[in-house]
Amino acid sequence: MAAIAAGAEAHPVYDRAKELKEFDDTKAGVKGLLESGVAKIPRIFVTPPEDRPKPSSGPPTALQVPVIDLQAIDDASRRKEIVREVCEASKTWGFFQVVNHGIPIGILEDMLEGGRKFHEQDREERAKFYSRDRMKKVAYFTNVDFYKSRAASWRDSLYCFFDGALDISDIPSVCREVMLNYRERVLDVADVVGQLLSEALGLSPSFLNNINYNRVQYLLAHYYSPCPEPELTFGNNKHADPTFITMLLQDNHGGLQVLHQNNWVDVSPIHGALVVNIGGLLQGVSCARLPRLLHF
Repeated sequence: MAAIAAGAEAHPVYDRAKELKEFDDTKAGVKGLLESGVAKIPRIFVTPPEDRPKPSSGPPTALQVPVIDLQAIDDASRRKEIVREVCEASKTWGFFQVVNHGIPIGILEDMLEGGRKFHEQDREERAKFYSRDRMKKVAYFTNVDFYKSRAASWRDSLYCFFDGALDISDIPSVCREVMLNYRERVLDVADVVGQLLSEALGLSPSFLNNINYNRVQYLLAHYYSPCPEPELTFGNNKHADPTFITMLLQDNHGGLQVLHQNNWVDVSPIHGALVVNIGGLLQGVSCARLPRLLHF
């Protein structure tokens, strides 16, 4: 790994494809770099200077992603207000957080801990799942766009594709039970959110659920290792999701930002909340009334 971990910005011309493959062949992920004791990040992870956000010259923004309380959603008058809030947040932000959604805190905390347990296993255990085969239902990898992006992101991911054909025994045993419990409960919330989004569009509450908008589910457990040169890289590249919606459970470290009114706004973690963001499929179904926005 010494060749991969050579000083990042000192050698602007290098065989990037070779270094990408050398890193990938370790099957150890970004976590493996830390385990190897690197003091400098590999060049493949260095974000070009022109792609790095510029420090804001103005005062700190007071903008905040909307937080929507689902308490008393079965009350007719309260539900009407919740639909209004969902409509406004979706149209203006493409993002919102939901609280009092019905998932016990313990299940959320277990999911976060299960993800950590997988990523903090010995590298030999993680390597058993490392793959870039898109046909696999369960895989561990560094960046889905690893060979295409201008700079790799400082992030590893465990991926599970629930399409009805997944053999649950393929899910790593260290986090299998908590992932299945979390998925079952988050699907209940997705059904409710689907109803609210349908109503926000002036449609029947069952519209999105009737078209099976959440039939195909991807569950990703991301892991962001400590970085020795955090000013040179990022945990993600700016992007917009292609899905109907994404439901995200943040830990207490945060880091998610959304582009709103030409400002990058922090999505501050709220204990027990789920972040909902609009994807490209829903933008299309809504005729762009509900936009997907850039975030990272």
